[in-house]
Amino acid sequence: MRVLGLDVGERRIGVALSDVLGITAQRLTVLERRGALAQDLAAIAALVAGHQVEAVVVGLPLTMQGHMGDQANRMMQFVEALRGALACPVDVLDERLTTVQGERSLLETDASRRTRKRLIDQVAAQLILQAYLDSHAKR
Repeated sequence: MRVLGLDVGERRIGVALSDVLGITAQRLTVLERRGALAQDLAAIAALVAGHQVEAVVVGLPLTMQGHMGDQANRMMQFVEALRGALACPVDVLDERLTTVQGERSLLETDASRRTRKRLIDQVAAQLILQAYLDSHAKR
């Protein structure tokens, strides 16, 4: 089962894709947000169709205390719109610290600042997706 992982930001959406067995997550791409929700949803729908994705997981930016803040509420609005645009299930996963963890991973590889900036959204999506896959493997 292929799963798509999304790290949705104000300017970019990091995208990761699982292998066909749903075991590992790989970075896929970054979608530049154009300001129109319909364009973002169409771009994600095209990836879902093109890769035969059966589920999507979106990182939910909870506060450090684990509560829903303004960002998380905005993200849930995006998720609801995505659910309306896709035929497959759309789940959310607590994404606290995934960007920080991704930045550390890239620093460990001695990636340049320019490379880190280009890859961080994909890496965050990969971490979100891998956590989702791992949690479902334990069930």
